[in-house]
Amino acid sequence: MGIDKETTRQEDKETWCDPVSPCLPVSPSPCLAMRGREFSATAWLCIGLVGVAAFVGCGKADPPQFRLNMMNVVAKQVAPQHQQAIANILGAMFGTPDKPYAMPETGLDQKKLNMAAGPVWSDQAGEDHGLYRRHCAHCHGISGDGHGPTADILNPYPRDYRPGVFKFKSTYTSAEPTEADLLRIVHDGIPGTAMPSFALLPPDQRAALVEYVKYLSIRGEMEKALEDYVADNLDPGDKFDPASNAETKKLILDDMLKPIVEAWQTAKDQVIVPDEKSIPPDNRTVAQIADSADKGRELFYGTQANCVKCHGPTALGDGQQDDYSDWNKATHDFIQATNAKLAEMEALRKDLTKAKGDDAEHIKEQIRSTQKEYKEREAVIATLLPPRHAIPRNLREGILRGGRRPIDIFWRISAGIRGMPMPASGPAAPGAPGTLTQEQIWQLVDYVQSLPFEPASQPLKKGPVNSSAVSTGE
Repeated sequence: MGIDKETTRQEDKETWCDPVSPCLPVSPSPCLAMRGREFSATAWLCIGLVGVAAFVGCGKADPPQFRLNMMNVVAKQVAPQHQQAIANILGAMFGTPDKPYAMPETGLDQKKLNMAAGPVWSDQAGEDHGLYRRHCAHCHGISGDGHGPTADILNPYPRDYRPGVFKFKSTYTSAEPTEADLLRIVHDGIPGTAMPSFALLPPDQRAALVEYVKYLSIRGEMEKALEDYVADNLDPGDKFDPASNAETKKLILDDMLKPIVEAWQTAKDQVIVPDEKSIPPDNRTVAQIADSADKGRELFYGTQANCVKCHGPTALGDGQQDDYSDWNKATHDFIQATNAKLAEMEALRKDLTKAKGDDAEHIKEQIRSTQKEYKEREAVIATLLPPRHAIPRNLREGILRGGRRPIDIFWRISAGIRGMPMPASGPAAPGAPGTLTQEQIWQLVDYVQSLPFEPASQPLKKGPVNSSAVSTGE
């Protein structure tokens, strides 16, 4: 079309199609089908050939691209035409992994994104670029989907940023994390996981990484909103083009993007701040702390808090162990729904033996359609990480992923852990009632902090010595 890409970005902030670069890929790479399987002799041969090609030179590699969430695309049966439209819209709104774009409506900092995105390099002033690819992509993936090259061997799996769901934060259950929450995770890491501390990075680099995580989350939430809208409201042949339809453009910006951005921007107003009167004083005596921990123990094993259900009778995490996190449950449910397609096809084949005429033709079409969806689902499953159960924390180890400070434990108990089976015991929103009072939550905090030092069996204290004569049986 003869239009310069960068000029288009700068001069027309409302451009909805990329006139130069090709459309973004909308199906999983065939290479991903290798995930979760053992390398075969052929795979090792391929790797060797790639290595040789790298030495002899075979042209410049294509830049990495964002992948659509094919599990949602296939589950929703989004038509290929609409997959392409969604990819184009996301490309116009957010750019590419090498050249991210922050629409003014997102409130994201373009300078920070530029520092975090793209290949790894340093400019003449010594400023590092490509921080996300250097430090994060090998676990969290280019698209932020938690499917990086090392994800298979990690437990727990790396976080999938795209749903905008984060576990360890200071805000109410359904709220997004604050920037301070994300900075703390980047600075401290997450104990007991492969997420390391990046405390040695300069503050501006940590801030750039946090901004890029927010960018991937907002982009991922926007993608899901587009896919859900298309699946629920459009027929396969319907056009979905905000560049030529002002109503569609307004729908995308006002009804989809705006609520997502507002949730992130208002997170600072959703921080759980304990009542000053409920906070235990620092000068408590040992006896006072022990009394509070005893009350916390009663709550732990009682029906009101019912912590024992998951964390087990010895707090070793040996309670309920067959539940899933939201991320793993989505994979599990997708696989279950795929298996159900086999039963559906079998039932249709039985019906076909009894059908005649137009009814038979209709059933044949249903079988063809179900077979097509089943094959699409199989291709997606080959790219997924096997679902794992959410194992409750062993509280006696003293390794608490969200932090060991009293306020960290207070937030975990009050808000629960979003995306996990761990429920909230405090209010769901400001002013709402909670299962426990703040005083009770602080008592549980004291008990949790005492667990690494409490004998698991809690043996009874030694009784008085029996000084009476002991029968010898004679």
